[in-house]
Amino acid sequence: MIVTYQCDMMQSEENCCNIHNHCNCPIEATLNVIGGKWKPMILCLLAGETLRYNKIQQLIPEISPKMLTKQLRELEDDGLVLRKMYPQIPPKVEYSITDFGRTVIPVLKTLLEWGSQYLDKKCIVTMETEKKVNKWNLYGNDI
Repeated sequence: MIVTYQCDMMQSEENCCNIHNHCNCPIEATLNVIGGKWKPMILCLLAGETLRYNKIQQLIPEISPKMLTKQLRELEDDGLVLRKMYPQIPPKVEYSITDFGRTVIPVLKTLLEWGSQYLDKKCIVTMETEKKVNKWNLYGNDI
């Protein structure tokens, strides 16, 4: 039996996914392509310029070489990144964003704006909570 679910934003039965990962859901498809910790960062870097592997590694020092290679390959397989290899010694490889990859930049900008608002809100809530905690502690009350 295949069970499907549908987002409230979807209007048709065509836009759904089943529990067996057969996806026609636009949101899930988007997250499958650009989701994760590193892909948005890589795409943002490549949106500005063509970069060599080592430069990407320098700009994102937290990512392991194995993970960077994996993420770049997945982005290349999905058509968002172009890998250009020059026949020379030592080998020279450059990565750039494709025209199709550029179409995801507005999505990343929207995520950036939403994330900034979320962090601002979270920070305000955290600061208010800390003020309340400090107020209670000032009076020697147990929380």
